Amino acid sequence: MDTALSQRLDTLWRMESPALIARLARMLRGDVGRAEELAQDTWLAALERWPVHGIPDNPGAWLMTTARNRAIDVLRQHQRVAGQHALHGSALEPLPLPAPDDSAVLEDDIGDDLLRLMFVACHPVLAADARVALTLRLLGGLTTEEIARAFLAPEPTIAQRIVRAKRTLAQKNVPFDVPRQAALPERLASVLEVVYLIFNEGYAASAGDDWMRPALCDEALRLGRVLAHRLPAWPQVQGLLALMELQASRLAARTEAGGAPILLPDQDRARWDWLQIARGQAALQQAVALGGGDDPYVLQAAIAECHARARRSEDTDWTRMATLYARLAERQPSPVVELNRAVAVSRAQGAAAAWPLVEQLGADARLRDYAPLAAVQGDLLAQLGRPEQARAAFERAAALTANGREKALLLARAAAV
Repeated sequence: MDTALSQRLDTLWRMESPALIARLARMLRGDVGRAEELAQDTWLAALERWPVHGIPDNPGAWLMTTARNRAIDVLRQHQRVAGQHALHGSALEPLPLPAPDDSAVLEDDIGDDLLRLMFVACHPVLAADARVALTLRLLGGLTTEEIARAFLAPEPTIAQRIVRAKRTLAQKNVPFDVPRQAALPERLASVLEVVYLIFNEGYAASAGDDWMRPALCDEALRLGRVLAHRLPAWPQVQGLLALMELQASRLAARTEAGGAPILLPDQDRARWDWLQIARGQAALQQAVALGGGDDPYVLQAAIAECHARARRSEDTDWTRMATLYARLAERQPSPVVELNRAVAVSRAQGAAAAWPLVEQLGADARLRDYAPLAAVQGDLLAQLGRPEQARAAFERAAALTANGREKALLLARAAAV
């Protein structure tokens, strides 16, 4: 198979597999594991046929029809087992799947299926790392190897995580549906958390030699856009989408050609994606109009928008940003939020005004090994004319980070004090 065809097929699989698995999972009454197996079987059939006979004009429809027929065969087989089971008792295995209520139920909207699959993959019954891995596998179309590479984890670890997640969903009989109105906010919070975890790992890689992993940002943005399309009246959904759009707009300006990080004040803002900024601003306005002005995602998006408004670094409204961080700290108390507020205060009022806030955070055990705290301490100490302490703080920050690019940046800052 030539390279161009291979790349096209890989792209098709990544685009079509989430809808395929979602449709199959509903047909099979929420059996996500079996749905993924059938989707893989369908894809293997396509890989055998298409290089010989050509890719169909509508490959998505071909895949869906083939997968649907295979699922119907599975259901019919289990119906036959059910009949035999009724005649001969429990000695027969496996126990049958329920048959579909009628053929009409198989024709539901694909978007709804994707939403259902998202709520299943992000179910709170799973640990956070399992939710992330399963979401990327089922909804991102990423291979186990790609997920392992993105999170710098051994491939067998990720594979076991995904297998256990699917087993847990089956054992807990997690329904393949969108929760009813009363339960939706709690479950939606889990979905949004997973999407933002994926985005953050792409935006600022926690470990490894790359400053960013843009492919993860792209996956999170795609999931956020699906959510916003399917749940347009939820301000927190619009707020998260706005936040990701605004932050992602800076991706092209965050690194040099060789991959070295460029800090926000030093970025060439002409390289920011101003169309993406406009999309983020529109989503933010919609979130506020829906009454979500104090939602944490909306507040974070408003903070990101303060940067987006400023065509030059010196034009940034740090006073407004400090106020927004204070509101965010009230809605979502966190020492990390307080640290960011202290940075905004330092830019608005000077290092002397911010140092007491940072000094107080230094006593918080939750930030004892938090590299950004040490980096902020180094920055403020340098501004306060305490170079030896600043150098030590930057060196400590470098020792605490697992990201190679960030480590090099912090050591460079230590040397430059």
